[in-house]
Amino acid sequence: MSNRVVIVNHGLCNLNSIARALEECGGNVVVTDDPGDLNDADRIVLPGVGAFAAAMANLHAKGLDEAICENVVRRSVPLLGICLGMQLLAESSTEGGDCRGLGLLSGAVVKFESQRGERIPHMGWNAVESTGLTTLFDGIPSNTDFYFVHSYHLSCPDATVAARTNYCGGFVSAVAQGSVVAVQFHPEKSQKAGFRLLQNFLAL
Repeated sequence: MSNRVVIVNHGLCNLNSIARALEECGGNVVVTDDPGDLNDADRIVLPGVGAFAAAMANLHAKGLDEAICENVVRRSVPLLGICLGMQLLAESSTEGGDCRGLGLLSGAVVKFESQRGERIPHMGWNAVESTGLTTLFDGIPSNTDFYFVHSYHLSCPDATVAARTNYCGGFVSAVAQGSVVAVQFHPEKSQKAGFRLLQNFLAL
């Protein structure tokens, strides 16, 4: 099985840690902002930190938005969205005003509403409860802690929810829809469990 993993560089974050993690898990990693490179990808990773609108503008300016959608829809290339990358896959976001996303996931990205004094952004380790929807969590006990940094979260249909986390009333921390899987946390910063999740992605 070939494991040419193309990491999409939309210019808003340092991609060294996720590239190293995927390489350690057996991926043949290419980091690129060239949409043509996605045509030869066996798997695509869309990572990210930063603002939704700025990231979407960068993707559109380089034609990466169309390349991502074309390869996921036409070739059914497995895609992993991470943190902001998960949010960019949604239909829209309210961050900085209404903004359209890639539309590969059903739902919209909304800001947390703090409850019981819980801090926003949600930052640090928190338990992730898998629903069993995807093999992404194979070998990882439910309620394992992963590392989060975010102020917005995805609101989506129950049928696509792969995991939930109990913070600010509860939110969706992983989704699966077609060939797309996405996580709100950072697997590359989540030690052994995060690396197991990346290995599971490479096996999809």
